[in-house]
Amino acid sequence: MSVHEFDVVILGGGSGGYAAALRASELGKKVALIEKDKVGGTCLHRGCIPTKALLHAAEVADHVRGAASVGITATLDAIDAAGVTAYRENIVAKKFKGLEGLIKARGITVVAGEGHLEKDRSITVGEDRYVGADVVLATGSYSRTLPGLEIGGRILTSEQALELGEIPSKVIILGGGVIGVEFASVWHSFGAEVTIVEALPHLVPNEDITLSKGLERAFRRKGIAYNLGTRFQTAEQDENQVTVTLEDGKTFSADYLLVAVGRGPATADLGFEEAGLTIERGFVIVDPQLRTGVPGLWAVGDIVPGLQLAHRGFLQGIAVAERIAGMDVAPLPETQIPRVTYCSPEVASVGITEAAAVAEHGADAVVSYEYNLAGNGKSEIIGTAGTVKVVRRKDGPILGVHLLGDRVGELITEGQLAVSWEAHPEDIAPLIHAHPTQSEALGEAFLALAGKPLHAL
Repeated sequence: MSVHEFDVVILGGGSGGYAAALRASELGKKVALIEKDKVGGTCLHRGCIPTKALLHAAEVADHVRGAASVGITATLDAIDAAGVTAYRENIVAKKFKGLEGLIKARGITVVAGEGHLEKDRSITVGEDRYVGADVVLATGSYSRTLPGLEIGGRILTSEQALELGEIPSKVIILGGGVIGVEFASVWHSFGAEVTIVEALPHLVPNEDITLSKGLERAFRRKGIAYNLGTRFQTAEQDENQVTVTLEDGKTFSADYLLVAVGRGPATADLGFEEAGLTIERGFVIVDPQLRTGVPGLWAVGDIVPGLQLAHRGFLQGIAVAERIAGMDVAPLPETQIPRVTYCSPEVASVGITEAAAVAEHGADAVVSYEYNLAGNGKSEIIGTAGTVKVVRRKDGPILGVHLLGDRVGELITEGQLAVSWEAHPEDIAPLIHAHPTQSEALGEAFLALAGKPLHAL
């Protein structure tokens, strides 16, 4: 067995892993990055990038259909599934090539193969052993399913849905969270009949209730059906269709069933527990600095409890690389990480919901304001409805920013700054938001909470 020594060995080349590799290399470390598939991980190849390419194609289809409303004569002849696939794959290929070039330029050693953590903290890949003064675990996540629900045939996860070579005429989506509502938007815009089945009382149930209800209204107007508050019981398929039965006896049939019930940490059979790590529900337990209980062993990304977001992985990977290099890096609270769901209309948020704020501070200590995008000129121009909601402590800082509407994901960074810096609406109200932009809607909410609304009563 050959032994290879590095300053930092990283297991997993997804968002958290390659961010750690790039930053560690910048800081002068000799780095090995071990990846069994392709560097870039789920986000680049099977998640964030390809799904957003599909969502853009769906947006184009919707714009063509609605072109007459802005005086443009256009006709949507068909959705070319092969053409959409080629467009998506080309984007992924370009981003992958760029990432490979960046990693090569930084002098990072990429090891292709499936790594296994040993008791001595080394990583074995086949007959080779990789030893690092520090080891970072970044093995990512996988698509979950439910007990008794076997993936295959007409029952798909998001990975199989991406590779589907046709536009289904009718589809059921099990799960009304981020993945479920994004695919619902895509397929509906491509002409499919879509029904979402969500066991909890609302779509995007982790968001502020104002956004959940607003998205439900928007989907209802579009013709996206949903069944809320009843659990899945069984799914049966034959060569022509799949039939889903709920616990209340209600049934739905479609060409395909997409199982979108979340993602689980990819930690099984990798030697983590044998090496002394604490594992709970499959997640690696770490301290606020992302250290495991084993000295010199760190964990980042989807295998760490919390938000499963690519940009959280980037942040954690960078932070761990800097801590390894001896830098003092403060942990970032989960509530300060922005969250965006790229359905149509988009959902974006940062901070805590109004309900969470009331639970923490009491109803009398919390104030919120909602601004309807109907009053925003740019939103009217692009044809979107929605809401901006800002939650603050009474006479205190902004606690949460919650947005619903097309393209509002581009606004959430301002919300993150407001929440992270514990700004008061009075601090932001004097700042100018360019006109006409959707950012003005956020400015209107800050103005209203500061006691001086401009375009609202």
